Amino acid sequence: MGKALTFTVVFKADSLNYGEGIANISELKKIHRGNGDVHTFSSRQSIRYDIVRLGNEWFDWNLDTVDKAKGTVQFRENVTINDSTEMDLFGYLKTGKKSEKRPAVARLSHAVSLEPYRSDMEFLNNMGLAARIDDNPNLANIEHHESLYSYTVTMDLDKVGIDGELDLGNGTRIERIHQLLDIIKLLNRNIRGRQETLSPLFVVGGVYDVANPFFLGRVQLRQQVKDWQIQTDILQSSLEASFAGQPISEQTYIGFIKGIFGNEEELVQLGGSNAVSVEQFFELMKESVAQHFGVVHS
Repeated sequence: MGKALTFTVVFKADSLNYGEGIANISELKKIHRGNGDVHTFSSRQSIRYDIVRLGNEWFDWNLDTVDKAKGTVQFRENVTINDSTEMDLFGYLKTGKKSEKRPAVARLSHAVSLEPYRSDMEFLNNMGLAARIDDNPNLANIEHHESLYSYTVTMDLDKVGIDGELDLGNGTRIERIHQLLDIIKLLNRNIRGRQETLSPLFVVGGVYDVANPFFLGRVQLRQQVKDWQIQTDILQSSLEASFAGQPISEQTYIGFIKGIFGNEEELVQLGGSNAVSVEQFFELMKESVAQHFGVVHS
């Protein structure tokens, strides 16, 4: 039976993704909810961009794969998943003489803030530069939102390294999946002179018999409490799900950084023997991936 890896991450960061803006105001990308709350988000495209950036920096992923054909910037026709981990994990579309496409194997959701946006703004100017030439500074305003964010990764393990008749073998599959896990564990984003860490403070998921984002939208914070607390009742209900008669709770691990959440004891109780550190969580995912492909992870 095929296997899939899915997990939902919670991280803390400040002002991750800006839109077009109006006049001299830079606006954050936002979602308006029916209860009146406004939540900021970092798009799945921005997360993908940083994963690929770090893949290139840390693991030498090949980025020399793009060309402009018929006015469209796209992957070159002669480049395959053998040449590009990015194309293997995140798919491609080629619209040359013959259209070719490959759906993403590793699918990402937007990273949506778990705390509502309260219209915080920052006033900026370039007085330091203007003073050098005795001129008036330029003025700007940017929206700010520091919050916990959550996003989900879902990946069909058996589709990694396979594209049509091209099969890269289990060794390459394991290596690429392990690299992706290492990147997500230490993910960061460079924006407006800052480097924000997207490294998980909390993560829940595992390797299952079906590619389904079990915990997407299920990780939420308790409202009206002074510290951050994960709502364990929602997670408990999610863990009651099953597929083909197999409860997902048996394959699910919960990882968290100690000292962040006010209800750590609840998280430990919920996870039981599967409650681990974030580092242990990713090592367990690596081990499960290797075992699926018949290799002992060391």
